Amino acid sequence: MANIELIATAAFGLESIVARELKNLGYDNLVVENGKVTFATDELGICRTNLWLRSSDRVLLKMGSFKARTFEELFEQTKALPWEEWLPEDANFPVQGKSIKSQLFSVSDCQAIVKKAIVERLKENYGRSWFEETGPRYQIEVALLNDIVTLTLDTSGLGLHKRGYRQLAGQAPLKETLAAAMIQLSYWNKDRALIDPFCGTGTIPIEAAFIAQNRAPGLKRSFAAEKWPRIPQELWQEAWQEALDLWNRNVPLHIYGSDIDPNALALARTHALEAGVEDVIHFQRLPVAEVRSRFKYGHMIANPPYGERLGDVSEVEGLYLELGETFKRLENWSLHMLTTHQFPERLIGRRWDKSRKLYTGRLECHYFQFFGARPPRGPYQNDISRLTNSDVVETVK
Repeated sequence: MANIELIATAAFGLESIVARELKNLGYDNLVVENGKVTFATDELGICRTNLWLRSSDRVLLKMGSFKARTFEELFEQTKALPWEEWLPEDANFPVQGKSIKSQLFSVSDCQAIVKKAIVERLKENYGRSWFEETGPRYQIEVALLNDIVTLTLDTSGLGLHKRGYRQLAGQAPLKETLAAAMIQLSYWNKDRALIDPFCGTGTIPIEAAFIAQNRAPGLKRSFAAEKWPRIPQELWQEAWQEALDLWNRNVPLHIYGSDIDPNALALARTHALEAGVEDVIHFQRLPVAEVRSRFKYGHMIANPPYGERLGDVSEVEGLYLELGETFKRLENWSLHMLTTHQFPERLIGRRWDKSRKLYTGRLECHYFQFFGARPPRGPYQNDISRLTNSDVVETVK
């Protein structure tokens, strides 16, 4: 198998999380930059990273990178790349592009030139003058930044947030990739209770169950590179079998989601069923003010309404005040919340310990974290296995 270079793309602020995930998969010598993590692997790595990456948007195959300030330079250096090593004669290879702070600023012209250069290269190698493009899809991107051109093939197809379990969505849905990153940033682990008091359609609890069970998030979906002749089906089978072998379905979990919207909860239960984790998540219709827990230690991870999309500002601030009162009652717990509100500490009732700028869509948010006390070392270690669902949240009668 060849040594190839891949790029795992990431939303702004999540690059370090993606890098951590890659290290956990055994990939070293990472180059972390804004919006991406570059690393070396082989064809099997394409299969494994698509299956396992939780917080990356896509896995791109890097064909080449070079400086170009004229269309002639762009054409010649694109043509010099070994496209025939990946693109078969019937390849369907549309080209998309972007240009930032570069001499070649016309994206449409760059796309056309790259397409022409690839066609000329394939003509020379396949001895054909015309390509019907009826075969597998190879989405090509030409990206220019400060006159540096990077050419890639998209191995993922649909974005990696498309896990395959969320066919329906409620209002202002949270991307699965961002939800997974929020959980990993919280340092929650499977031995602690987790409550999402604004669970909506269930994304945070479901992603938490995936992480706790060591469940590969891509198991229920397909990827563009599955149809590429260069990657044998045996490699995909090897990656899938590895993921199935590492999936711990029997780990005891205490994960809870509550919301006041019955329609959202109905979707949450459907999504949990589609994801295969309906037995390890307890969903309940409950206002945030009435959330309780008898666990001494745990984590609340939430994506509450912001005001820009759902409800007005005064209503949202009222919810945050209620969240703050609930947090006070949950002594020793940690709270992690994603919001556009600039000063949530005024409503929560204490200063946040950590803040990180993140984006949901194009909306700038901050992930505020209020850390609780660490559990004592010793045999206790927050033994949740002795407690039942009724010990975590009280049902509204």
